[in-house]
Amino acid sequence: MKKGEGSLRKMSYRKSDRLRDEYIERRKSQRSRGMILSAPDKVLLITVSFLVIIGFMAIFSASAPKCIEEGGNPIQFLFKQFICFVIGFFGLRFFTNYDYKKLADWNMIFAGIIIVLLILVDFTPLGVMVNGAKRWINLLGFQLQPSEFAKPAVVLMLATIFRKDAELFDKIKWTNAFIPIIFMVLLIFIQPNLSMVILLGVTTIAIYLCAGGSLKLFFSFLGAGIMTIIVAATTIIKPYQMQRITTWQHPELDPQGAGYNIIQSLIAFASGGFTGVGYGGSIQKLSYLPECHTDFIFAIIAEELGWIGCVLIIGLFWTLIHRGFIIASRCPDMFGKLLAVGITFSLGFQAFLNMSVASSFFPTTGVPLPFISYGGSSLIVSMCMIGVLLNISKKRIKRIRNVENEQ
Repeated sequence: MKKGEGSLRKMSYRKSDRLRDEYIERRKSQRSRGMILSAPDKVLLITVSFLVIIGFMAIFSASAPKCIEEGGNPIQFLFKQFICFVIGFFGLRFFTNYDYKKLADWNMIFAGIIIVLLILVDFTPLGVMVNGAKRWINLLGFQLQPSEFAKPAVVLMLATIFRKDAELFDKIKWTNAFIPIIFMVLLIFIQPNLSMVILLGVTTIAIYLCAGGSLKLFFSFLGAGIMTIIVAATTIIKPYQMQRITTWQHPELDPQGAGYNIIQSLIAFASGGFTGVGYGGSIQKLSYLPECHTDFIFAIIAEELGWIGCVLIIGLFWTLIHRGFIIASRCPDMFGKLLAVGITFSLGFQAFLNMSVASSFFPTTGVPLPFISYGGSSLIVSMCMIGVLLNISKKRIKRIRNVENEQ
């Protein structure tokens, strides 16, 4: 062998050794961090898919008779909901692939947009009044409900400020989160939309406690809140809101007025029995139960699919909540944990509120059933929130075998 060939071969060996060493060090670095990108949570994705499909079926069944009676297309509500689903699906895909950690940089901008929209709803002609409440805004021929978008905005802001500690008395936290949240809540209360105020308040408490907040401080605020509610019941709460509570307790006192919706909803539950009257066979949707495709759609499902259908819906939402909390527990950083907890609790508690109202467990509120009730804003927001949850589920810490064994 020639001398030049030997030197060339030694250089080749040194180069291959260096590349191998670099590869091993790179693998060691990756595995020491323990962070790999896995597929999104399939159980959560399948659960949401079932909820959306059931929602389409329920909306068509509940709204078709009303559309036919008014001389319209029987699938017009279903078609509008499907358009919103397509928008929500693109939102879900985007947030599934967009790193959730970068969302913290957008929280103030997002909150500012929501506040502007809420101001336009409350104080400009763009606001649309429906059933005595001014909650919608007309933009380019489309109706949006900005209060629905306040849910992810509040969750995002709270997750951002509580990711380091759960200290409440901090000037930066008040400037960057608490004051904008209070402003949003006041604007939503003016509409009026007390149910959304309750939802945002309870979600805030859940995130605070999960961040390690003081239980002593929580119970102190709880006592002050109860006193505030008692005072508000006699001074601030409007007469129609007090009437809802009275009607909830005794709907039979005004069966043709304030108690009408609750009575008709309970009749739907009673008619459904164990197996239901069959899909499409509801009687209550034939002009007996108003808003049967929105706030009281769960009552129509109970009538048509019976106890079995109700258990199916409750089981799907329970699965969603279960998977959401599992995702939160597996997330390696506090921001992702709080974001997952806030999203899961917000969707779960909203579903609980809607089903409780339909079954007369709670007084009447205007909260839609996520993924199922007719409402474009609710569906789009819910799917985007699920997209963020799926993105968080892709982050995992796993033990991987020692790299030295691969040499």
